Amino acid sequence: MSATNPATPEVQAIADKVKPQLEEQANRKYSLFKAVEFTTQAGQGTNYFIKVQVDNDDFVHLRVLESPPHENKPLALQGYQTDKSKGDKLTVF
Repeated sequence: MSATNPATPEVQAIADKVKPQLEEQANRKYSLFKAVEFTTQAGQGTNYFIKVQVDNDDFVHLRVLESPPHENKPLALQGYQTDKSKGDKLTVF
């Protein structure tokens, strides 16, 4: 897993693209959805682990798979963890 870095505009765009998947799976709507930090893990494609602020002191961790370019697949939300705090570290899940 790579080092944890501050979220970039590209990472925010990835989070925004999977937001509807998260809202459907978690059965919740998020008005605030700000990517804060991220890390990546290479494998069959790239797994992005993204910490997203969804309220003042409420965060969600996302695991998003970006398939290899030749597979031409959309970004996929592979998992998520709710009830996280700003201080919770991103880990593989």
